[in-house]
Amino acid sequence: MHRTLDKYGAGAGGTRNIAGNGAFHLALEDELASLHRKQAALVFSSCFVANDATLSTLGSKLPNCVIFSDNMNHASMIQGIRHSRTQKVIFKHNDLVDLEAKLAAFPKSQPKIIAFESVYSMCGSVGPIREICDLAEQYGAITFLDEVHAVGMYGPRGAGVAEHLDFEQHLAAGQSPDPIPGTVMDRVDIITGTLGKAYGVVGGYIAGSADMVDTVRSYAPGFIFTTSLPPATVTGAQVSIAYQKEHLQDRRLQQLNTRALKSRFENLDIPVVPGPSHIVPVLVGDAALAKAASDTLLSEHGIYVQSINYPTVAVGEERLRITPTPGHNAEQLDHLVNAVNSVFNELKLKRIADWKAVGGRAGVGMDTETVTPIWTDKQLGLEDATAPEMLQAGEKMKLGGEAVQVAEERLSEYFGGRIRTTVPKDVAVEAKPEPKEVAKIVAFKMGAGFDKAKRAAGLESFVASATATTTAATATTA
Repeated sequence: MHRTLDKYGAGAGGTRNIAGNGAFHLALEDELASLHRKQAALVFSSCFVANDATLSTLGSKLPNCVIFSDNMNHASMIQGIRHSRTQKVIFKHNDLVDLEAKLAAFPKSQPKIIAFESVYSMCGSVGPIREICDLAEQYGAITFLDEVHAVGMYGPRGAGVAEHLDFEQHLAAGQSPDPIPGTVMDRVDIITGTLGKAYGVVGGYIAGSADMVDTVRSYAPGFIFTTSLPPATVTGAQVSIAYQKEHLQDRRLQQLNTRALKSRFENLDIPVVPGPSHIVPVLVGDAALAKAASDTLLSEHGIYVQSINYPTVAVGEERLRITPTPGHNAEQLDHLVNAVNSVFNELKLKRIADWKAVGGRAGVGMDTETVTPIWTDKQLGLEDATAPEMLQAGEKMKLGGEAVQVAEERLSEYFGGRIRTTVPKDVAVEAKPEPKEVAKIVAFKMGAGFDKAKRAAGLESFVASATATTTAATATTA
């Protein structure tokens, strides 16, 4: 990122349609499309903008569209649905019976979008992606999956939970950008993700069919009328993605740290809302006490853990949300566990036994099925002794040598004299751009943004493909 900043400057120079579209933006979109094995991808200033822009655009352009939304969806998705001004139907969280009943109430020929998430960040639950794809195919709906809290952290290449559900198949396919027919990730129509969590920079994106991406690129104000991401951010994101695609150990270590933390809390009767993901929600059950716990952890123990209150979670389910990383070491884990235990004693917070005595709440102290983690022992390397070990005090994270080399090769395309060949053949591009050519435009990747006829054709093609989905569902059940 420092090298990009020195050579290309701090800003992109404008919007993607005018002066802010560089080879690095196109390369990042290629990287993201390859990550999800989709035809195309589109980068936004954040995933809030990506979700808002995509749902509002598709909802308004698909005639008579209905959007089905999980009732725990992120605010960005709710905003996009609201901005689409189309009909919406809210279904109970992860409730397939409720979703199917509501899908069945509409004609199969009517365009539909099912919007949901993979990892829900406030409770740590995971959406039933495979089963929602089954319903989408049965009732003629497009699937819109938010993988913000999963990309970089799940799957053999970090593509998210949809990839993780077919772990062995995607692992065997290596870095091929080609879709794997029949896999969950291939069945999902639209995937959105962030560059600002696991990948460590800022930005958001969508990935899907070329027609869908081109429709959003051509009509979404959130993409058209905003300054594009700075060059250093874009190259940093691409290198980070390239590295994580090759390096499984970071994801494994995060999950192992999560398992260790949950186990330590359980041994101390500290209530954790059960979930299969890396999110560790510690139930407090009172807004004032949750804030007091957060403040005490920071002021007395030097640990920042944010309290989560209404309206993000229901009244009575206020909590502390903890997310272990692969970089946390054994000493830090001990410190966290001891500090949380001390705060529970000091504030007299309810423990698991206390919640059980009052009938339980949010899955704590309730007779529910044991939650199985997404990552299996085999996937974590516990069965063949390849699992990474938790860092010790003062120990630095180990970088994957081969993964570093792959990531560095991405940089050579900007600093070694070669620019990616994804630009149209009829656009002349200097092989070695001078430093003064800051964020020089090389192409607008598909040209549709400049040509009304092409733009209309792209929309017509996407609407036709969406209509084909509903037609196929009708024919199947006829």
